[in-house]
Amino acid sequence: MRSSLVLLLIFFSITARADEADAARKRWAESPYGPMLERILPPGFEPRMLPAPGSRGARLVERYCVQCHNLPNPAMHEPRKWDPIVERMVLRMRGRGNMGKLMAGMMAGVKAPSDEDAAALVAYLRRYGQQPLDPARYPEAFAPEGEAFRLACRQCHTLPDPRRHTADEWVAVVARMEKNMQWMNRVVGTRPVPGEPQLDVGEILKFLAARARPAPR
Repeated sequence: MRSSLVLLLIFFSITARADEADAARKRWAESPYGPMLERILPPGFEPRMLPAPGSRGARLVERYCVQCHNLPNPAMHEPRKWDPIVERMVLRMRGRGNMGKLMAGMMAGVKAPSDEDAAALVAYLRRYGQQPLDPARYPEAFAPEGEAFRLACRQCHTLPDPRRHTADEWVAVVARMEKNMQWMNRVVGTRPVPGEPQLDVGEILKFLAARARPAPR
């Protein structure tokens, strides 16, 4: 009986979260601000990819963040940066952002978290934020052999510690980051500049694999 009740609660929780996400996507698609909001974050990061996907923090990310843009990965920022980011986003969700009356109109229909939910959201994002690379431990990241890794990763976030993932995990992570960079270029409309260093995915993976966390046996 107890196990059946737990399964039922999980089912209703998943259904409610799916309904909230569908409602957010519909509102976003119909909003005149949709094209602008689309530029904020690339698509591709899904709820199942969130750390501790069944936790309260993950549910809060799903509930509030997708109201305005694609789902964020906690590893987008190092832990200390999440506090001011969430504070700024909560103000916007409450219609008190940096665009005055325009922000109030843009956030029409958006639900803002309570102070308690906002604190839980920050705690979750900080817990799973990107751990910055230690320059003293990886001086080669700032040498020629680390140039491709350094130039690629610094475009969007702090340099990650190579031991965050195994070599095999890095292959999937780098592939997702490559798609993100392609998406950003398509949205912004930039083109390679003559003489600008071009990123070599093979070099990036070679650098990370040599320093990656050992795979479990």
